[in-house]
Amino acid sequence: MSSFDPVAATMLASSFFARPTALVARELLGCVLARRVGGVLTAGVIVETEAYLGADDAGSHAATKGITARNRVMHGPPGRAYVYLTYGAHHMLNLVTEEEGAAGAVLVRAIEPVAGLEAMSRRRGGRTGPELTNGPGKLAAALGIDLTCNGAPLGGDLAVYAGDHVPDPCVE
Repeated sequence: MSSFDPVAATMLASSFFARPTALVARELLGCVLARRVGGVLTAGVIVETEAYLGADDAGSHAATKGITARNRVMHGPPGRAYVYLTYGAHHMLNLVTEEEGAAGAVLVRAIEPVAGLEAMSRRRGGRTGPELTNGPGKLAAALGIDLTCNGAPLGGDLAVYAGDHVPDPCVE
């Protein structure tokens, strides 16, 4: 497990997210998702994503009844967090994509921790190893992501940084 220094890293601009959702989902692999809570930095390399392609994607929240209170953030502007609660227990972090007005988001499904491991473990009830952040609800809990992050622009206490490119043969 490597370390992460946000001062030395390049934060992704909102323009990175203002592109087709499937492309952003692919290019997020290898990037670093970071969250600072109470001065404590936690971060992980994004190793799994899932693209939600808007109103024509039956799995997308945008495929419901148009713009709703729940999915409004998903319609833009890009480069924001779309966070929702599922099953009444798990927060899910999506990163808003596409141009403003076009619904699109990438669910961050798993990360490999690189900073703040103790804080992540504490938030996850002492869990360690692969079970710490190998699911979307798990990584949100480990990073301290909740509904207060919904609609927040990426770049402050919640940010994504450029990382190492993941070669195509390594992507399923």
